[in-house]
Amino acid sequence: QVQLVESGGGLVQAGGSLGLSCAASGNIFSITTMGWYRQAPGKQRELVATITRGSTANYADSVKGRFTISRDNVKNTQYLQMNSLKPEDTAVYYCQAFIVTSGATRGYWGQGTQVTVSS
Repeated sequence: QVQLVESGGGLVQAGGSLGLSCAASGNIFSITTMGWYRQAPGKQRELVATITRGSTANYADSVKGRFTISRDNVKNTQYLQMNSLKPEDTAVYYCQAFIVTSGATRGYWGQGTQVTVSS
């Protein structure tokens, strides 16, 4: 059984910072790509950032220069540091990880955590 557990998030004023973390646990052989997505009310879920096992990162244009994704392969954990937050960053943030178990590789999702940025 594989599980992704998110922590962090909350309420912050515009211009502030927040950090998210997402820890994977269970029968894990290795983790390839990890990433963060977000979904605002009434909108589709969108990519925020991804990071490969070798720590090559990719960002949505809307967050470049403000957000930083990172990971700890020993702890099976990924992080998202969000700076210079804007009201339009308000959304539920979900982590995703492609996890290799004894049988196969598949994508797993975290439960989601709310980030609210007030103006």
